[in-house]
Amino acid sequence: MFRNHDPDAVLVSRVDSHSPLASYSPHGIRLDDADWPSVEHYYHAMKFEDPGIRETIRTAPHPDRAAKLARRRRRHMRRDWDDVKEVYMTRGMYTKCRTHAQVAEALLATGEQTIVETSQYDYYWGCGRDTRGLNVYGRVLENVRQRLRSEKSDT
Repeated sequence: MFRNHDPDAVLVSRVDSHSPLASYSPHGIRLDDADWPSVEHYYHAMKFEDPGIRETIRTAPHPDRAAKLARRRRRHMRRDWDDVKEVYMTRGMYTKCRTHAQVAEALLATGEQTIVETSQYDYYWGCGRDTRGLNVYGRVLENVRQRLRSEKSDT
């Protein structure tokens, strides 16, 4: 469970397409032999093993549409999705940072601060209305930030 008691936390929203730290931002990535318009497109497409469903989601005109297409095909989702979904979000965000220097710089500029995904309705990826959510997206960003820092210090 997450409780935001840190007044200096960096607040982000996955769905704010104007924020470089959002999975909805239009920073394309190349992963798994395909070009993805956003991390959100990639994340939702990876819920499925069927290449046709993946392609439909990949070519959705907006991340919201990609999410809706995935929800409509819920019956066809891979069985292990709950076990691997955080891995796919992390892969997407890490690749985004490695592809777009300004995104990596924005993430590194958060310093050591806690990162909080501010969704009032999402208690898994976000903090939820009462800040009791898991804030997994915030932790994903913190983990990617740490990995980028480690790579920077290795060079």
